[in-house]
Amino acid sequence: MPYALDITDLEKSYGESRVLGPINLHLTPGTITAIIGRSGCGKTTLLRCLGGLETPTSGGIKVGDGNVRQRDIGYVFQEPRLMPWLSVAKNTAFGLKGIKRQARDEAVAEALKLVGLTEAAGLLPKQLSGGMAQRVALARALAPRPALILLDEPFSALDPFTREQMQDHLLHLHGYYGATMVMITHDMDEALALAQRVIVLNGAPGKVIGDFTPDLPRPAARTSMAFFNWKRRITEVLSDRPAHRLSA
Repeated sequence: MPYALDITDLEKSYGESRVLGPINLHLTPGTITAIIGRSGCGKTTLLRCLGGLETPTSGGIKVGDGNVRQRDIGYVFQEPRLMPWLSVAKNTAFGLKGIKRQARDEAVAEALKLVGLTEAAGLLPKQLSGGMAQRVALARALAPRPALILLDEPFSALDPFTREQMQDHLLHLHGYYGATMVMITHDMDEALALAQRVIVLNGAPGKVIGDFTPDLPRPAARTSMAFFNWKRRITEVLSDRPAHRLSA
């Protein structure tokens, strides 16, 4: 069952410096939300707070009904962060400790099949391309069947062709698992191609300055006039640095 997310008056400070907030958002279960914005506006800090890797200075985050296990949240980082001494299958199984072996093996096999790496199960990370390594990272996040998946610029280090392939993989995986997904990205094309909702942060401290729900198909045709028009609207919000929240 995918989780809703409720973020209420969230703020994050480091010492005397407030880097984020206040943020107020409700994210619908089973949707893909992209968070974009300029460097330093607190995007990754917000994601880390959602994943429990950082503690908000004030305000609150409610994930689902509030009774959430850590294994119910999957996290995909910008780098694959694979353990070089473990095979693809064992890296994928890393978050499945405490599960009976048969169930663990089935979950790993399913995740690797979905990312197209069944034949690579016995390989070590050094034998993988960058795109393959990031697919292993996706499989590892998916294997526990999380209700919430957080992605921190997961494809930014890949070449453009591989990045588009990975974006297609992500949409396929979302259709299969139905998890709520929140993705940080600097790539506006990626945000519009994948997400049903695009949140724009800006400032220091970072605040929501735009909240859009583009009426585009998934995957969106990047050469269409509708795609271009949405990209222009979001670019205008970032360029003008408005003080109030915009929505559409």
